[in-house]
Amino acid sequence: MSYPFQEGTTSTKIAAPCIMVIFGATGDLTRRRLVPALYNLARDGQLPAHFCCVGFARRHKSDDDFRHEMHDAINEFSRVKPVDEELWKTFKGQLFYHESEFDTDEGYEALANRLRNLDIQFGTKGNRVFYFSTQPSFFPTLVKKLKKHGLLYPHNQTHGPWSRVIFEKPFGHDLASAIELQNGISDDLDESQTYRIDHWLGKETVQNLLIFRFTNPIFEALWNHHHIDHVQIAVAEELGVGTRGALWEEQGMLRDIVQNHMMQLLSLIAMEPPSRLDADAIRDEKVKVISSIVPISAKECQKCVVRGQYGPGIINGKDVIGYRQEGNVAPESEVETYVALKLHIDNWRWAGVPFYLRSGKRMPKKVTEIAISFKEAPGSLYQERGRHNPSNVLAIRIQPNENISLTTNCKVPGQENLVHPVKMDFRYSAYFGAAQQEAYERLICDCMAGDSTLFARNDEVLASWKLLTPILERWRNNKPTNFPNYQAGKWGPVEADVMLAADGRQWRLL
Repeated sequence: MSYPFQEGTTSTKIAAPCIMVIFGATGDLTRRRLVPALYNLARDGQLPAHFCCVGFARRHKSDDDFRHEMHDAINEFSRVKPVDEELWKTFKGQLFYHESEFDTDEGYEALANRLRNLDIQFGTKGNRVFYFSTQPSFFPTLVKKLKKHGLLYPHNQTHGPWSRVIFEKPFGHDLASAIELQNGISDDLDESQTYRIDHWLGKETVQNLLIFRFTNPIFEALWNHHHIDHVQIAVAEELGVGTRGALWEEQGMLRDIVQNHMMQLLSLIAMEPPSRLDADAIRDEKVKVISSIVPISAKECQKCVVRGQYGPGIINGKDVIGYRQEGNVAPESEVETYVALKLHIDNWRWAGVPFYLRSGKRMPKKVTEIAISFKEAPGSLYQERGRHNPSNVLAIRIQPNENISLTTNCKVPGQENLVHPVKMDFRYSAYFGAAQQEAYERLICDCMAGDSTLFARNDEVLASWKLLTPILERWRNNKPTNFPNYQAGKWGPVEADVMLAADGRQWRLL
C-alpha cells in the first residue's frame, strides 16, 4: 500500500559503523528505552550493519545474564512485540556486558581492550557512541576516564574514528550547576562531540513543527503578533511521582519538565526561519528565542508564576494519595508538582503576545499540546449581542495521539445565522498508517549519523537556566503556605485560572 507522503522529498541518514557503550546499563532507562530502541532499529534495517552494544555497570552479571534481561525487556517495552526470535539470534550476539566501577582505571583499561577486540570482530572501525544513563554527578568522572584511556578521540581529526557522548537529562539543576557541569567536561570533550538528549525532540510531531511552519505559507504569514492572540503549551500527566519520590524531591516540575521539554517546544514554535537546514543554524535561532524571553522580576513573579502540589483525589474513578504521602517524600514537602508561567518574547514577531505554559502531575488525563489562538475577526458581523465568536485555534497534539487540528467557525444549518466552532483534524496514525518510530530510536540513529540537530546545545541549556533559576531562588526564599493546593484529578490550583482570567483568557479544555 502506498501513501501520498511517499511522493514528497525524503532524506535518509546513514548511521555509521560503531560500538555503543551504555553507562548505567542496569538502570530502568536501558531496559525500557535504549535496548528496545536498538532492537527496533535493527528490525527496521536502520542499525548499522557493523554494530554492537556494551552495557557498562557496577553490578555483577555475565553477557548471557544481560542478554536474557534485555530479551525480557524488549518483550515488555518494545513498540513491536513479541520479540522476533530469528532476529534475536543475531541481535543478542551484538549485546555484551562490562562490569566496572565508574571511577576505577582498571575498568576502563579492560574496556579499551575489549572494544578493540570487538572492533575486529564486528568491523566497527573504532567509532564510539558513549551513552551516559547515570546521575549527572558522574558525568565529569566518566568523561575524564574515557579521555585518559584513549577512548575519546580529538574532535578535530579529519580522518580515522570518531567518538560522541550522549548525556541524559538533567544537565544541571540551576544555572551555576549547569556551568560547573559544562566546565567539568569541556576540557576533554568538544561541543561537536556532545549530544544532550531531550527525547521529546525525537517525537514525530515535534520534528514536524519546522516543516509545518516553514513549508506552509498560509500559516507562516499569520505567525506573528498581528494575527495571534496568545499561545498555550500544556504538559499534563495522569501519574503521580510513583517510585521517583526521592528524585522528585530534588527536581520538582520546573526542573524536570519546564526547563528542558517545554522550553524546547516554545523555542521551536516561536523561532525565526533558520538560514539553512543544519544543526547550528537551527539551534542558533532557538537560542535567540530563549534569550529574548523577558526575565520575570520579583514583583511580576507573583502574577506570572504559579506553583502547585497535588493532594489526595480521584483519577479515573479511583482514590489516589497526595504527593506528601508518596514513597520517599517528606511529609511536609514544599516541592512543586505543578507549574504555570506567563512569558513574553521581546522581539518583533511576538511583541505583546503572551505564552502561557502549564505542566502538572495527577491531572485528569495525559496530554501534551501546543495551541495557537488567533485574534478575533474585527467588527460585529455574525456576533450575538454580548457574545463573541470563538477564536480560531491551531492545536498541535504531541501525545498521546499525535495530531494537528484547526478550529474554525461555521454556520449551523437552519434559518438563523448561528455560528458554531468546527474542527478539521489530521491524525498521523490514520494518515500514514504504520507505527511511528519512537523518539529514542530516532535520536540514537541521529547520533550515529553525526546529526546533532535534535540535541540541545550548551548555550540553549544555559539560556534556559538563566531564565528560570531566579524563580527557583525566589521559591527557596518564599515557602508555599497552601500546599497541597489542588486535588489529584483536577487541572491544577485555582491561582492558575486566576492568572489567565486577569488577562481575559482561560485555559483550553484538553
